[in-house]
Amino acid sequence: MKISGKAPSLRLQLSFWLLLPLMGLLALDAWLTYERAMSAAHVAFDRTLEASLRAMREGIRLRDGRLEVDVPHLALELFDDKAGPHIYYLIRDEHGETVTGYEDLPMPPQPDKRLYRTVFYDTRFREQPLRMAAQALPVHDVRSARTRLVWVMVGETIEPRQAVAREILFGSLLQELMLVTLALGIVWLGVRRGLRPLHRLSATVAARDADLLAPIEQKDLPSEMKPLVVALNQYVARLHRMLQSRKRFFADAAHQLKTPLAIVQAQSELALREPDAARMREHLRLLHGTVRHASKGVQQLLSLSRLEPDSGYAPTLRTLRLDALAQDVALEWAPVARGQGVDLGFEGDGQVELTGQTELLQELAGNLIDNAIRYAGFGTIVTVRVVHEAGSPLLEVVDNGPGIAPAERNAVFRRFYRGESGQAAEGSGLGLSIVREITRLHGATVTLSETPGGGLTVSVRFAAQERQPGPGATG
Repeated sequence: MKISGKAPSLRLQLSFWLLLPLMGLLALDAWLTYERAMSAAHVAFDRTLEASLRAMREGIRLRDGRLEVDVPHLALELFDDKAGPHIYYLIRDEHGETVTGYEDLPMPPQPDKRLYRTVFYDTRFREQPLRMAAQALPVHDVRSARTRLVWVMVGETIEPRQAVAREILFGSLLQELMLVTLALGIVWLGVRRGLRPLHRLSATVAARDADLLAPIEQKDLPSEMKPLVVALNQYVARLHRMLQSRKRFFADAAHQLKTPLAIVQAQSELALREPDAARMREHLRLLHGTVRHASKGVQQLLSLSRLEPDSGYAPTLRTLRLDALAQDVALEWAPVARGQGVDLGFEGDGQVELTGQTELLQELAGNLIDNAIRYAGFGTIVTVRVVHEAGSPLLEVVDNGPGIAPAERNAVFRRFYRGESGQAAEGSGLGLSIVREITRLHGATVTLSETPGGGLTVSVRFAAQERQPGPGATG
């Protein structure tokens, strides 16, 4: 329902949806009322028909074997007070011969030959609906002691009955329409009064300061409105978290870019003042490294912002092979590992399938390998392992470097935290934060533990998957 291209008010909608069933009920009641009125009219008018039959019966005589009929005027006068009905009658003997009346007047569909029993039936005669009354009665001849059976029938058109039924119907409809109008008025006023708390709530929300994101109070609210207020408070809370996330992103970006930009400025100034081309090239090389480091930090910030719980991001999941994905990522990082003097290898025990997003899992594996190479140090061994363990896919990155103290293993997942073991290494402190968010999106868990013999093992365990047969381990 649209009014002037705008959504109607709640009062109009309630009135409209109340009016529809009420009009349906009114139509049903009108039909039932008309049927009851016609039934009552039949009862009343049938008595008149039956009285007419009794009057006609008095005028039938049998003399010397012949039927004589004197239809009394009273028999037809009984209908004079009706609104112009047409009267038809017929007297017929037991052999079907017409004594008097309208010869083609229909007999009862199932004639009842029980004497003096009146049969009422509906029929059509001369293209008009009729209500008929018929009665079988014996006629005695006192002189000859003979008896003959005759049928007496009288009928009238049903216009008077319909007129009475319509009069009853119109009176009933007028009364019910008045009641419906009164009921709608009461509903309108009741809804108007009932919507006052909603208007107060609307005014309260409209009057709030733009920076005020505190929950709306539920005190003195009707129970039907509390779910709305709860939903509004949840929405406001999500909005507050999103704003905080945005503020945190800007603060993190400023934190992440402040030092590299200062270094870029200093190195560019040195390069501009340097007359020697070789030394200028060295300054530019350092400048390039700083820019690359800053660029990576910005990319990690954007990834982290996109993956946070309040961002609304939902990964596109499909079935993939974790072993092949991790092996490809390890091959991409192999030149970096060699350049840092780290021995990078891969181990697997066959095809390990899971449901996930390829790009995110590649980023997860790359961050783990990058951290291991960066913090394990020169001359260490880093192994990427993908296995099935207890029915669950398991991705591990194992190194024999200095490891992380147990007291710091939860803290390292915080953004920009680098701890004692990472102070000497170049990094942004965002890698493990990104790993934690990617594991959350995949319903996985990430844990840090000490490698036997020293070092760190980062384990990412995914939900149980059906294992696929495949080739053995590779190194």
